[in-house]
Amino acid sequence: MTLSFQLYSARNFTPWDSVFTRLAELGYTQVEGFGANYEDAGATRAALDAAGLSMPSAHFGIGDLETRFDWAMDTARTLGVTRLFAPYLDASERPGTADGWRAFAQRLAEMGARVSEAGLRFGWHNHDFEFTPLEGGTIPMQVILDEAPQIDWEADIAWILRGGQDPRDWISRFGPRITAAHVKDIAPQGENAGEDGWADVGHGVMDWPSLAADLRAADVSLFVLEHDNPNDFNRFASRSIEAFRAF
Repeated sequence: MTLSFQLYSARNFTPWDSVFTRLAELGYTQVEGFGANYEDAGATRAALDAAGLSMPSAHFGIGDLETRFDWAMDTARTLGVTRLFAPYLDASERPGTADGWRAFAQRLAEMGARVSEAGLRFGWHNHDFEFTPLEGGTIPMQVILDEAPQIDWEADIAWILRGGQDPRDWISRFGPRITAAHVKDIAPQGENAGEDGWADVGHGVMDWPSLAADLRAADVSLFVLEHDNPNDFNRFASRSIEAFRAF
């Protein structure tokens, strides 16, 4: 098992060299990158190296992968990234039909083939909207997994639950497709409104000891701690790694 930290969680607490130093002090050895880390990839890599951190996985927007592919590959290689995950689809771009999602899955399949040819791995990272049934009952995430069978899945477990689905069911059915998992927690109803209802890992309502066991049983190899909007980066990073080590 490898434990990482999604740097999106620290976007409001830069400079990045200070973030990296603190993460290393807390015992993290790996991080997962996102767009803000790519403005000067060389400088980011130098700061990571200075802190003793590596970045084996990263989020790249599907638009960048389609329109700036060479830049994305060069950036990934500079940072030492070997796994790329497309993380999101704007609401205005989300299909409203099963055929539309099949077409989107084909886009992902084609992108995955291209990334694979470049020597890297590619997958999709979910939010909640992929689990909202379409008219007729089709679930978009099912379409993505069925129609793009060669791509990986970075399963954001908390977003599956927020999408109204049972994470254990999806882990049971698609465990071999999950090559990375986002580990975050949901606050009790009515709490942490200023943090969008999220909680530090192990301090919310999700049964992470059991979920982590299910993911390990499915041979998931990378666990990425994340909080979408913490008001205290140090609190989240420290309490979450401490909790997860006990799972």
